[in-house]
Amino acid sequence: MLRRTTLKLMATLAGASILPLGALAEMPATVDKPVTISFYNYNLASASVGADATRELIAAFEKKFPNVKVETVAVPSNEIMARVQADIVAGRQPDVAQLVFRDLIYIANDLGANALEDMVSPTELKDHLAGMIPQGLELGKVDGKTYGLAYTFSTPILYYNADLFKQAGLDAEKPPKTWADVDLAGKTIKEKTGKNGFFPGAYGPSDGTFVYQAIVMSNGGKVRDGNKLTFADTNAAEAVAMLRDMVDSGAHAKIDVASPADTFAAGNLGMFLYTSATLGSFKKAAQGKFDLRLAPMPSFGEKPTAPTNSGSALFVFSKDPAKQRASYELLKFLTSKEAYTVITSKIGYLPLRLDIVDDPNYLGSWVKENPMFRANLEQLDRLTANIAFPGPNYRQVEKMMMDSVREAVFGSGDPVAALKAAQEQGQNLMP
Repeated sequence: MLRRTTLKLMATLAGASILPLGALAEMPATVDKPVTISFYNYNLASASVGADATRELIAAFEKKFPNVKVETVAVPSNEIMARVQADIVAGRQPDVAQLVFRDLIYIANDLGANALEDMVSPTELKDHLAGMIPQGLELGKVDGKTYGLAYTFSTPILYYNADLFKQAGLDAEKPPKTWADVDLAGKTIKEKTGKNGFFPGAYGPSDGTFVYQAIVMSNGGKVRDGNKLTFADTNAAEAVAMLRDMVDSGAHAKIDVASPADTFAAGNLGMFLYTSATLGSFKKAAQGKFDLRLAPMPSFGEKPTAPTNSGSALFVFSKDPAKQRASYELLKFLTSKEAYTVITSKIGYLPLRLDIVDDPNYLGSWVKENPMFRANLEQLDRLTANIAFPGPNYRQVEKMMMDSVREAVFGSGDPVAALKAAQEQGQNLMP
């Protein structure tokens, strides 16, 4: 609690020395003098195509804005929030940070992030946001203001190895549409090829939450209702029990929950439900080794799926007007048509500007060469927000939930009882 109070105090003091609490100095209309800004970014810390694409974008930005120098701070996604917190306490406040949606409420209420509406004129902000997917923009708002501008963005997609489908006698042109189909295909692949049938990237301590939530919400459940935890309620528990049934049937693989992507990339897994952000990496891994295909996430019978969002938003922390302008120009550039052409074609994230998908000046030719990507685009009309937890104990509550999900799916006890026990414990930590 002391650490949280210290962080909140530091964030407040950063702006209070010059202005009344909550106010921001008016930033200049242009970047007319040399300025250096820091950019905390987790794509740069990866060994994947995401790092190269991000470096390409930053170089293009600095060429367009020669007065701005971007000093990058590369931190892995599972460490970047702690690094931002530590640096704020140490007096090294970031100017811009790429952070995930699960921390949104905490970032807005306690870390001192700027609301874009408090930095930028309504007209200028409206002009830039025009054409961006409204569902995506809503995900970065707290109490009606935009603290996080949707940036790298993805939904769960079903990757599948068409070669394993063919070896198992399955029709690779007709991927599973329902969870019953996944169960049958998974068992068949396991029995006929000896390889693993299916695995969802839904169990990781940080990156699995959004896939798990997508499965739960596709069955009509959710993880909380206001401040009341609901991940053990009927529809949510039934979704987890379905995964447990697939483990028991042999369709769902029993592999390390920390490295299923490696198993799929090696050609040893038939189906993998995970973020579309790994498309670029999987394409590279599969080249010359196996036939990689994509399909929308499976449904519970006739129920419509509820693909949740993964990925990140861009947050501005700077209180200096000149740095704010430079930071906002970086936000604008990284969420432009030009940037999303790179972000989608070279990494695999969704383009949050759909008007570029068929435009030959942007993604048109790439989408024609990669028609399977449309399976991801088709899910956007059913996009459902990944639910963040409120309060100072949000990370602990989330951990309790995910620990119970893993126990329910892979353990030997009653899966519903495991979820209920965690829900009762977690409720004591909710606001």
